[in-house]
Amino acid sequence: MAAVAVAACGADAVAPLPVQPPAPAQPPGPSEPSGPSRAPTTPTAPTGSPSRPPPTSGPPIAAPPAPTSARSTPRRPAPASTTPTGPTTSCQGAVRYDLPLAETELELLRSLCFATGAVLRIQGIGPGLVTVDRPDLVSQQYEAGVVDIRFVRPGTVDVTIPQQDRSHTITVVVRPATDS
Repeated sequence: MAAVAVAACGADAVAPLPVQPPAPAQPPGPSEPSGPSRAPTTPTAPTGSPSRPPPTSGPPIAAPPAPTSARSTPRRPAPASTTPTGPTTSCQGAVRYDLPLAETELELLRSLCFATGAVLRIQGIGPGLVTVDRPDLVSQQYEAGVVDIRFVRPGTVDVTIPQQDRSHTITVVVRPATDS
């Protein structure tokens, strides 16, 4: 039976990455004194050592990412969403504005501004719980824990959402849609 030698991948098998040499020294300019007291400088070549390869003149090489195990996977950034994080300072167009109640602090959301045709989608609520003070300005639908409120006419609508034994009111200003 023949034995096959296998190289181990350990700390000794990994060579360090090459580094950039220092920038060469600039000769003195016209405003700097150059005389016998100051000798011109020339860049010296760095000396190599057995544990480090000689520097290269190419661009620096990025180090590979650190290995991860199954227990410590790298964190991914949270996906972007339209979840509100505070009061809106400008009027949005005819957009769909998602309001997931499980992820939103309603105390921080006091008012919104949309163009006619916009939809406020409230996610995670029961049927008949969301109310509006101006039903003539909206079209409201409920399906599978989601309330869609479409703003069909300009005006101001107070949307009341019950949550944790409290009612939260969001004032929605609806402006006429503009032709762009």
